[in-house]
Amino acid sequence: MQTPIHYKCRENNLWLSTNRIIYWEEEKALIASDLHFGKTGHFRKSGIAVPQNIFKEDIQRLIDQIAFFKAEQLIIVGDLFHSEANKEMELFKKWRKDFAALHIHLIKGNHDILENDWYTNAGLQVTENKLQITDFVFVHDISHINLKDEANHYFFSGHIHPGIQIKGMARQNLHLPCFYFGKQIAVLPAFSRFTGLYSIKPKKNETVYAITDDGLIKI
Repeated sequence: MQTPIHYKCRENNLWLSTNRIIYWEEEKALIASDLHFGKTGHFRKSGIAVPQNIFKEDIQRLIDQIAFFKAEQLIIVGDLFHSEANKEMELFKKWRKDFAALHIHLIKGNHDILENDWYTNAGLQVTENKLQITDFVFVHDISHINLKDEANHYFFSGHIHPGIQIKGMARQNLHLPCFYFGKQIAVLPAFSRFTGLYSIKPKKNETVYAITDDGLIKI
């Protein structure tokens, strides 16, 4: 794994990982968004041949990050799951039993449509709209927030699967997942690699870290 990049946000120490996740040092918490567990199983149920190893690789990356940072909690900023329950979600339940001491807090996203009992049985603490911890607020879709009324808070969101275009040699263009940090908002990349990307165009004084196989590149 590439060395995480340190980012200071409102006197808090954040560590950005190429595995599309943030470690919040003060709370010993991993922050992730858009894991979309069950998506490949959903496609297979629809007759589309998607290999199951995508799900297994995503779970393993999550395990590796928990172990590396020695995280005590996991904050999911929406879309932990993709759709209705399937085999992959049952595998998630088995994984959850192996990490029973890890506190997992899910802020529901638009794809988190399972019955409430399912989340309870999986040992997840669920928030419908937004979760506040100190000055940080976690919400899946930032468009649901009136930022003018929340000037004292800094928001972490997901939903859009941000990507950034990088121009290379010989007119090559790379479209890479990224972390975005604005004045009042951070947008996390989709943790799942089985997602598309929405191109963002950062403005002055906004910071973007493109995620590559060799590390993070500050834009």
